[in-house]
Amino acid sequence: MKIEEMEVKDLNPQRFIEEKIAEIASLAGTGLAVNALSGGVDSSTVTMLGHKALGNRLKTYFIDHGLMREDEPETIVSLFKELGVLVELVDARTEFFNALKGVTDPEEKREAITQAFYKDVFGRLVKESNATHLLQGTNYTDIEETVAGVKRQHNILEQIGIDTQEQYGYKVIEPLIQLRKPAVREVAKVLGLSEEIYNRPPFPGPALAARVIGEVTPERVETVRKATRIVEEELLHTGAFQYLAILHKDKVTGVRNGKRDYGFQIEVRCWDSEDAKTGSPTRLPYDILEKLAERITTEVPGVVSVTYNITKKPPSTIEAV
Repeated sequence: MKIEEMEVKDLNPQRFIEEKIAEIASLAGTGLAVNALSGGVDSSTVTMLGHKALGNRLKTYFIDHGLMREDEPETIVSLFKELGVLVELVDARTEFFNALKGVTDPEEKREAITQAFYKDVFGRLVKESNATHLLQGTNYTDIEETVAGVKRQHNILEQIGIDTQEQYGYKVIEPLIQLRKPAVREVAKVLGLSEEIYNRPPFPGPALAARVIGEVTPERVETVRKATRIVEEELLHTGAFQYLAILHKDKVTGVRNGKRDYGFQIEVRCWDSEDAKTGSPTRLPYDILEKLAERITTEVPGVVSVTYNITKKPPSTIEAV
């Protein structure tokens, strides 16, 4: 299937919204649809499009897989309630951590998350709701990177030959498939989503699992979650495209209170980019880097080292896994 990109300069957000509302309604027919809301701009935009197209025939879930930022599930559910969209919070932490147990290879981790998400969790929810379709916020960059072999995005299914009806029991609707992130933001703004949502830094589909090198355990996720909060607080006003914390696999030697402290290493990445295809590390002032290092090593238990990535994309990538 050939997909034509719609660039920002060619986008009429209001017309796009009207066309996608009609398209969703037509594809879903008289059936029910479900979607997963993560709070990112892609999933939030799809949620609002689906809500406008289907009303109470759209069932929206927030899948709490234990891999999100601090307080993310409750915050997003509350925010969308104010917009008139009821979101059901689903506790799926056991399923996801069981699927990730012992897995260290990046592509195997993404595949484990894909299967846990689409087959185990959503397969069950679809059966319980009798839904015929799943709405999701796949964007053009997701497809491009997967097809090119850069990394498998967990939400790429039909584009790599997966028959979702046969494997999972439902068809997939992807309204944003022609747009990159900047264009999605324009649509979100016209849909009436708050700046808190439409200007959020990108967050990966596999969530914090994409920021843990090595095995993903609840304890390791908690470490990178605490570091993520600090990085997002300190870099919020930099104007950067994206900023994140990564937990490395191996421990390193540090010194604390005059004694050897063998602990964790956190890598900070901060990017200037237009569309995530390419990126350059933001030239952060040294005092900001110094404050990041001080806060992370003080406030995140077990961390003794903080580094800053200065490699462009390519050859690096924005996320680590």
